[in-house]
Amino acid sequence: MHITVKLLNGFQQQLTYKVPASWTSKPRISDIISVPLQKRKELAYITHILEHYDSSQEHFKIKEAFEQQPLPDDGTYKLFIQQLARYYCVSELSFYKRFAQYLEDAHDTRDIMQLGEISRESNLILSPAQQHVAQEIDLIFEKKEFQPILLHGVTGSGKTEIYKHAAQKAIVQGNNVLLLLPEVSLAVRFTQIFKNYFNDSTPVFSFHSATSKTEKKALWQHMYTNNAAIIIGVHLPLLLPIPRLGCIIIDEEHDVGYQEKKIPRIHTKEAALMRASLMKIPILLGSATPSISSLYNVEHKGWKLLKLNERFRGAFPKIEIVQLDKKNKSNFWISKELQAAILDRLKRKEQTIIFLNRRGYSFFVQCFACDYIFNCLTCSVSLTFHEPNILTCHYCGIKKMVPVACPTCNQPEKQFLKKGIGTQQVVTLLQKLYPQAVIARADLDSTVNKKKWQQIVDDMHTQKIDILVGTQTITKGYHFPQVTLVGILWADSNIHFPFYAAAETTLSQLIQVAGRAGRETENGLVIMQTITQHPIFSYINEEHYIKFYEYERAYRQELRYPPYVRFAEIEFRHEHEQTVARDALICAEFLENLSYKQKKDLVVLGPAQPMVHKIQNIFIQKVYIKSESIKEIISAYRAMAQLPISSKHFFTPNPVS
Repeated sequence: MHITVKLLNGFQQQLTYKVPASWTSKPRISDIISVPLQKRKELAYITHILEHYDSSQEHFKIKEAFEQQPLPDDGTYKLFIQQLARYYCVSELSFYKRFAQYLEDAHDTRDIMQLGEISRESNLILSPAQQHVAQEIDLIFEKKEFQPILLHGVTGSGKTEIYKHAAQKAIVQGNNVLLLLPEVSLAVRFTQIFKNYFNDSTPVFSFHSATSKTEKKALWQHMYTNNAAIIIGVHLPLLLPIPRLGCIIIDEEHDVGYQEKKIPRIHTKEAALMRASLMKIPILLGSATPSISSLYNVEHKGWKLLKLNERFRGAFPKIEIVQLDKKNKSNFWISKELQAAILDRLKRKEQTIIFLNRRGYSFFVQCFACDYIFNCLTCSVSLTFHEPNILTCHYCGIKKMVPVACPTCNQPEKQFLKKGIGTQQVVTLLQKLYPQAVIARADLDSTVNKKKWQQIVDDMHTQKIDILVGTQTITKGYHFPQVTLVGILWADSNIHFPFYAAAETTLSQLIQVAGRAGRETENGLVIMQTITQHPIFSYINEEHYIKFYEYERAYRQELRYPPYVRFAEIEFRHEHEQTVARDALICAEFLENLSYKQKKDLVVLGPAQPMVHKIQNIFIQKVYIKSESIKEIISAYRAMAQLPISSKHFFTPNPVS
């Protein structure tokens, strides 16, 4: 017997090998194996099995393959990868290559988080509202069919307890459970929570960038057994072959972090729905601010909506909207109301969170004498000022010291102005206002060190920190019992971002961070500072979130944006700006002509230059397509992909930002 394989290193040609007599099981298409190539060993996957093969036609000796590395027995896995590849218009090889990385990747143990102690809870005590939701979930699980369940639970309502119940139900049925979180730090914490709850009765595995190589291998081996387990991660676990998968749970289902930044930009929630449909299993999606698309699917596509309208403990915080003006500014960025509230919390030994969706010290540095702005040389963005005296690009990561003089007019550094504000500057400002307070910072600069970030989380729980200043990291699912005040600086900063879902993502983020206040007390307070007014502030109380859905869907329907149409992005990249502009224009005109000649329901937008149109000396242009049918969009893109253009192009259905 012979097999045809493709190498996982990206080599395009198919190669033929003999099947060794030592193999104990018959090879299957898509099995991963090791093969000899010249003087090295390569990983490959089987594309064809040749029962009868005439080797006399070959002009060289066909070698034998090495060992088998068969995938766990997941009957729908191959079909899932095929569907995923078709949907994102990429080769199946790109997904199998991730297996190669998984199987051979050595992990840096210095990057593994260590958690503080989390109390064990062997008994699940549910409130009456939670019991009702749990009973509904039990009925759905008994049917053993594909059913999306949207759990709309306000912040602090105890959605985690429902996740535990759903996982337990699937485990009792002898099935594996997949739990997905929008970021690694949350996945780490949920892993510990679930390990403590299930104790030794059910193995709980993590699978993400902070997982050790030993645990990854343990999970891989466990997939070959008949024992049930819980697998927790962000993006990667969904691409694993998981036999007997009984349910998928997605926390913070609204979060844009579920769309990967690297190509292909897979949206984990969309892929999870695809997989649950193939496997005919329930999928539970939870959020305090469900996405517009999910609420639409409840109305139009048979999704089940379950609600938790009350907090498990505490009460909804009082929310005050403060529009900054000269009357209420004690300084440029913090109002008198917020300054007094922070001082009050410090006196009462309670904690405060200050939220600002900008990291660094200031947005950019400008020469007062000639107006020169320090920009990144390889990206189309200004350099952000970070203490101590460093300019950083948040796209390519380049860092350099602030020069002693302006490069254009030679004026000294004292003429430089630092414009805007970032988390570093907020910390500096608060340290001057409250020298007695312990203040910590939580943004990408601090959380990239996972051990350091986990220490901050533990210190918040043990009340070693008085004020935590952070970006969007602190909006996602963290429960800090002693936080009674949340201050939001510049709440309207992202509302006017040029994307159709800007209002949705902004409101969701504001409600999520506001929900950190008063989770176990009756005196929670949120002070939301704005520079301008906007209609979304009418819906800032999370009890009114469904009213925002009604407001937003009317706008989306009128302008034909998702969920009323399908939407896709084509991104073009090239090292020459004129080339990428020309290629994007050629493709946009091709798509418009295709729509006209074939009478396709396509609306082509662009080409357009994105706000950040150059990253690491690569220029970017984008074209968007709208249609009633995603199949029409994919078909049009595949036709366009045959054009002889120089730019690389990438297809993303339903981009979220």
